[in-house]
Amino acid sequence: MSPLYSLLLLPIFYSLILPNLHGAVSPVQKSPTKPRQQQPMIIPLHLSSPNISRLRTNPFSGDSIRRHLQNSPLPNARMRLYDDLLSNGYYTTRLLIGTPPQEFALIVDTGSTVTYVPCSSCEQCGKHQDPKFQPELSSTYQPVKCNPGCNCDDEGKQCTYERRYAEMSSSSGVLAEDVLSFGNESELAPQRAVFGCENVETGDLYSQRADGIMGLGRGRLSVVDQLVDKGVMGDSFSLCYGGMDVGGGAMVLGSITPPTDMVFSKSPPYRSPYYNIELKGLDVAGKSLKLNSKIFDGKHGTVLDSGTTYAYLPRAAFVALKDAIMKEVHFLKQIPGPDPNYHDICFSGAGRDVSHLSKVFPEVNMVFNNGQKLLLSPENYLFRVNVIFSTLLEGIKRYCLVIFHLNLDHSYKFIC
Repeated sequence: MSPLYSLLLLPIFYSLILPNLHGAVSPVQKSPTKPRQQQPMIIPLHLSSPNISRLRTNPFSGDSIRRHLQNSPLPNARMRLYDDLLSNGYYTTRLLIGTPPQEFALIVDTGSTVTYVPCSSCEQCGKHQDPKFQPELSSTYQPVKCNPGCNCDDEGKQCTYERRYAEMSSSSGVLAEDVLSFGNESELAPQRAVFGCENVETGDLYSQRADGIMGLGRGRLSVVDQLVDKGVMGDSFSLCYGGMDVGGGAMVLGSITPPTDMVFSKSPPYRSPYYNIELKGLDVAGKSLKLNSKIFDGKHGTVLDSGTTYAYLPRAAFVALKDAIMKEVHFLKQIPGPDPNYHDICFSGAGRDVSHLSKVFPEVNMVFNNGQKLLLSPENYLFRVNVIFSTLLEGIKRYCLVIFHLNLDHSYKFIC
């Protein structure tokens, strides 16, 4: 999620340091008919640092503004991801807050900065996966006192936060500081950090099963920024998603040892508050779509958001991509999607075995400003529908595109 926008994640492939469980992310290969040696594509991120004010005054001072992905002597936090994508539209991880720790299932969201959970005092919060956070039971809990750098509650005692999203949901509450723990697989010791204790939820945030949001975006309240600024972890994080029939995934907060064949794509750190890359074109089945590269170059460019379920293109690019894919699979039957309220583009007749999808559906490549190409295998741009809503379709596996046209404003052009 991102404030005032509904952003998205292409299932499986999205990773900000991007080794992939399905091997779905790789540079383009010359011969699609031969077995491919899958390689990771790395999209470096640029978060704030203790020297951020100096960098902002000279944002193009070379290597100083590039995140350093090399191995670090600092510990990292290795956390599991749980695959809720098909049932709920998001991935979650488990975060523990307080002393003794209280556990929460949080949506991993690179489009949000604040990490927040429902507070025990919240009377306008929904029923979620776990009990509400109880500050009174944590010996290390401290409210963030009102100061000139924050908005304050009505009594002028405690800092507050508020976030609104494009799908008309919102979260608001108070800011507090407590100990965050990252699970048994983490090398990183528990750390104090600021988070949000919700007092009000609306919309999807009220009705969702997940307890709250783990904000990994750019900003001083981001968990990543806070831990980097404290000097307790390396200046990067990684997301790795499983695919169809794999599920789950992993997240690493902190540096990892990069593979020797790592491929980079630029992510301008001062272009927008979101993580973005410079998309210039799309290929389908090895053929470039006839699109003006400026179509992808809105204010925020191509935004990467792990808190959004689907991918969105400007209409002209979406139509060109859809038509090119449908041309390649003209022999498949186009059928209705699972929800009559949406115009899903779905197909039957592709078979049951996910490993055979690449024999039926074409490869799609995202082409970046430096000429590098990010390969999307069919399982990266399709989702499988198993719900039976017609006896005529009983037992048939259906696959639908996860890419839609963008109906929002023109401040960004592709969201994935």
